Order: sequence, then structure tokens, then C-alpha cells
Amino acid sequence: MSFGRLERTTGAQPMSDINMTPLVDVMLVLVVIFILTAPLLASSIRLDLPKVEGTGPAAAPESVTVVVDATGQAYLDDQPLSQAALAVRLQRIGAAQPDTEVQLRADATVPYGRVVEIMGAAHEAGLQRIGFVAEPAKASAR
Repeated sequence: MSFGRLERTTGAQPMSDINMTPLVDVMLVLVVIFILTAPLLASSIRLDLPKVEGTGPAAAPESVTVVVDATGQAYLDDQPLSQAALAVRLQRIGAAQPDTEVQLRADATVPYGRVVEIMGAAHEAGLQRIGFVAEPAKASAR
């Protein structure tokens, strides 16, 4: 015979399993962080270069300026030249100093084909470094 008061009910059992959900969440967040930061760390190589006396700073590369105005006229160092004369002058410059940079300043209304002709002449002369000079856009009033 059992009496209700003397009966013992079994209490809550202690939990013996580890809840893995928060651990998995933290690990996934860490994996995402490592995936995003790993390329940034690999691309920046930090070097402590040795100090050597007797070497001067590297000489700045020479440059020539080619200007094309709105009519398509080309100027080399502010001297107007025809396409053939420009090609000859660029050939001389390329033969003397092949690492010379060509700074190309073209008017916004110049046809693209004219700019490509000048680039082709520089390329045929052996001048591989071409810089396009532009002015920064002005901020619009708000």
C-alpha cells in the first residue's frame, strides 16, 4: 500500500549532454572572419630592407608630354607636329630611353581613334609606359 505523502517522485535528471549549437555558431563566425581576413594578410608583405650606404635615390623616369587639342592637332613638348613627325620624334626618344613615360593629354572632344593613333605611334616607338592625364571632376553643389 502506498501513501501519497511518502512517495518520492523522481526529480529532474542532470543533463549529461553538451549543447553544441552555441559552439557551432561561434566556430562558424570565426571561420567567416578568417576567410575574410586571410587574403588581406597575404597581400601585404612587410619587409625590413637592409640599409646600404653609397646608393643614391633612384632617378625619376623621364617623361614627354603629348597634347591633343580639340581639332586633333598633336603637340610634343608644346611643339605642333604632324602624325608622321610625331612618330619620328617618338622613335628617337624610344631609341635613346625606352623607359620614358608618355603623358597623354587629350581634349574631351577628340575622337577616340585619334588618341589610339598616338598610342600606336608610341607603342611602335618602343615606349610602353603611357599615362593619361585628366583633371579631377568638380563636386556638384548640393
